Amino acid sequence: MTKALIRCFVKDDKNTKDPAVRAAYGRLAGIVGIVCNLLLFAGKFIAGTVFGSISIAADAINNLSDASSNIVSLIGFKLASKPADKDHPYGHARFEYLAGLAVAVMVLVIGLELAKTSVEKIFAPEEVLFSWLSVAVLVASIAVKLWMALFNKTVGDLIDSSTLRATAADSRNDVLTTSAVLLATVISKVTSLNLDGWMGLAVALFILYSGVGLIRETLDPLLGQAPDEQLVGYIHDKVMSYPGVLGTHDLMVHDYGPGRQFASVHVEMAAEADVIESHDVIDNIERDFWEQDKLHVVIHFDPIITSDKKVGCIRHWLSEIVKQIDERLTIHDLRVVAGPTHTNLIFDCVTPTDFSMDEAELKQRIKQEVRQKEPTYFCVITVESSYASIPH
Repeated sequence: MTKALIRCFVKDDKNTKDPAVRAAYGRLAGIVGIVCNLLLFAGKFIAGTVFGSISIAADAINNLSDASSNIVSLIGFKLASKPADKDHPYGHARFEYLAGLAVAVMVLVIGLELAKTSVEKIFAPEEVLFSWLSVAVLVASIAVKLWMALFNKTVGDLIDSSTLRATAADSRNDVLTTSAVLLATVISKVTSLNLDGWMGLAVALFILYSGVGLIRETLDPLLGQAPDEQLVGYIHDKVMSYPGVLGTHDLMVHDYGPGRQFASVHVEMAAEADVIESHDVIDNIERDFWEQDKLHVVIHFDPIITSDKKVGCIRHWLSEIVKQIDERLTIHDLRVVAGPTHTNLIFDCVTPTDFSMDEAELKQRIKQEVRQKEPTYFCVITVESSYASIPH
């Protein structure tokens, strides 16, 4: 059914990097979610009200909140598809993250209200009338939510949408909560134990837990989370595959929303090579990233002296020294300035974000290691923090 819906409602569905196609996928997912959740809400709310079950009614309200979330997501995809303008040159794709954040807040509010109602029901329980109609509604709900979880996961993976993946996880969670409500209904019938209020509270707590997780997931890209290791590794490997490239460093990836990522990186090439040829290679790399990956990449050219074997040996030697301190440390932009009594080694040292030493301690440690092996070498070090570590 998922493939049939995509074929019917998404034109050019294979071109998932096109903002218009992405918006069509988001619109389809939103409409499907709204329709399914409203139908589930109506069925459960009627059953819960008629037969006096707070847990079923709570599950119904959960579906209503899901429908509201789908509406917000639908609006978010619509706004995110707006093209860049004078005031927003990087586009509007972050609206998708803001929509996810609004959904998370709504989920938390609903969860708190349900928890309050369920606690009242625990202290003032009311008889729950068992009905096979209620059981049928819950079983049907489980089946529909299983399909919705698969549907949103499939569409989310196709367009690489964290919002739809979160929606899929929410549908999966609904399967668990509805199953718990069904179990409580059956237990109440078989044993005469009134678990309605307790199960309603369990559902509310699960909704709150999901809401907190969703807030964390939507806040991370807005706060500037580290780029995905697979993307970092892909950029590194692709840059290194071009002729004349000797190394890369200082990679930064900026996320302005799904499909709107920008990157900058320093590329090391031989200083002795023809500048025009090196510039041509860099142009090719930037163009290929855009045409093949829809990724805006800006490259800074770093010339590396390759004709002086002594400089090459010193670079390798320094790299080994810093890796003995921590294997994640790297150096770049080495300049060797020789004098009559000593030689200055001027270079940058890149540290991971969770590095334990402070800057002064690291500098002192490197200088000590170098001086022990070569007393005439003096280090002039600039310590930098890595914004995107290459995965090992």
